[in-house]
Amino acid sequence: MTKLTMASRQYWPTIGLFAILLASWQIAVSFGGIREYLLPSPLAVWNALWFGDTNWTQHLWVTTLEIIGAFVLAAVAGIVLGVAIAWSPLMANALVPFLVFVNTLPKVAVAPLFLIWMGYGIFPNMLMGALIGFFPVVINTAVGLTQVEPDMLDLGRVFSAPKWKIFLKIRLPNALPYILSALKITATAAVVGAIVGEFVASQSGLGYVIVTTQSSMNTSVAFAALIWISVVGLLLYGAVVLAARVWAPWAEGTE
Repeated sequence: MTKLTMASRQYWPTIGLFAILLASWQIAVSFGGIREYLLPSPLAVWNALWFGDTNWTQHLWVTTLEIIGAFVLAAVAGIVLGVAIAWSPLMANALVPFLVFVNTLPKVAVAPLFLIWMGYGIFPNMLMGALIGFFPVVINTAVGLTQVEPDMLDLGRVFSAPKWKIFLKIRLPNALPYILSALKITATAAVVGAIVGEFVASQSGLGYVIVTTQSSMNTSVAFAALIWISVVGLLLYGAVVLAARVWAPWAEGTE
């Protein structure tokens, strides 16, 4: 059995479900008397995607940059902070309460502050996405680095391995599946954060498109923007899944 056949058998229920939902949606709008500005038909959304006058290339490029930037910032900051927490109990006591406090802040309320501090642009939206997505990376990194089999640590001590070598050879490989699992969460959180930032302060991007369609009641364009956002999020999530299979194949099937 080829991989393509196996993949088709695995995902055909999802494809079938989407086909049924789209058909039901089209029938409901066409024969149910639903106004187009309340719920556009799939055909109207398709036309908005490919045949409308919206400059999708520009907006898609801006949002993609923001999402990838947010993901990278969240990953780097989360891993660094997680390593610091696992490395030093003093750092853990200092950082954990502060990070919990930051994570409990309502991110939508923080977005206007970013506008005041940094103005319009891509970088503030990157920071918003990173702020939403970094916390799971911190926690999973710290847990993966500390929850190591005692026998493995004892083995390192028997050979008189220094702390940094135990960290690199034992703790880090143990933490890799934890980190990659957190990055899957961060991949979706980065999308949410970037769009929230665009809602508050932006002059381009897919979130900006959604906001501007409210005044004109051009709901089909808003739905089309949502589809592009989902595509970017799925591609980023898929890249993380692929990286997990390449870098930590031993963790497959353990989640």
